[in-house]
Amino acid sequence: MNEKGFTLIEMLVVLLVISILLIITVPNITKNQSTIQSKGCEAFVKMVQSQVQAYEMDKQKLPENITELETGGYLKQTSCPNGDGVKIDEKGDVSVVAKTT
Repeated sequence: MNEKGFTLIEMLVVLLVISILLIITVPNITKNQSTIQSKGCEAFVKMVQSQVQAYEMDKQKLPENITELETGGYLKQTSCPNGDGVKIDEKGDVSVVAKTT
C-alpha cells in the first residue's frame, strides 16, 4: 500500500514537539511581563513629558495637573499601561504614582 497520509505515531510526535516548545516559551513570557510593563510605563512618562512641553509652548504656562492635558486633547489616557498613575509637579516634571492595591 502506498497511501499518502500521517500515521498516529507521527502525529503524536508532532504534538509532543509542539507541547515541549510551548512549555519552554510560556514561562519566559510571563516571567518578563513585569519588565515589559515597566518599560511601557517609562515610555508613557516620556510621552507625557513631551506633551507637557507642547502644552507649555501652546499656552505659555505649565499644566496644573494631568487632567488638564487630557481635557486639552494632549493625552488620551492618564495612567501607565500597568495601571500606575502619573503626576505633574509645579516645575512641569512628570513622575509615576504607584497604584494602591
